[in-house]
Order: sequence, then structure tokens, then C-alpha cells
Amino acid sequence: MDSKQFRVFIYHCFLMKKNTVQAQQWLKKCYGDSAPSKTTICRWYAEFKLGRTNTEDAERSGRPNEVVTSETIK
Repeated sequence: MDSKQFRVFIYHCFLMKKNTVQAQQWLKKCYGDSAPSKTTICRWYAEFKLGRTNTEDAERSGRPNEVVTSETIK
């Protein structure tokens, strides 16, 4: 499972009024070692407490992940 899908589960736990420890325990029970760390869960809880509802990656300036131009295709 990728990080974007885990964010949805973290947001679900947040909406269900679970605290970060309960959320971590539930994710660890369901997904084992692939579950996100407590630090990641706490970071996303802080974002949700500030009013964020979007679980997608935020736009960032800087170098893009991939660039497709005629020069790189050649």
C-alpha cells in the first residue's frame, strides 16, 4: 500500500476521534510493518487539526520529478 492510501486511513482515524496512539495501533494491527510510523501519523494529525482535509501531496516549487522534452527523448 502506498503513502497516499495510508493518509486516507489516518484521516479516517482522525475523523473517528481516535488519538495518534490508537491510530498507530490499528494501522500496525492491520498492516504490520508496512504501516506508517508514529511520527508520520502525528505529522498528519497536526495538518488535519489545522483544517487540512486533502490527503494528496501539496504542490511544491522546484525541480519536477520527471521532465519530458524533445531533447531528453533523443
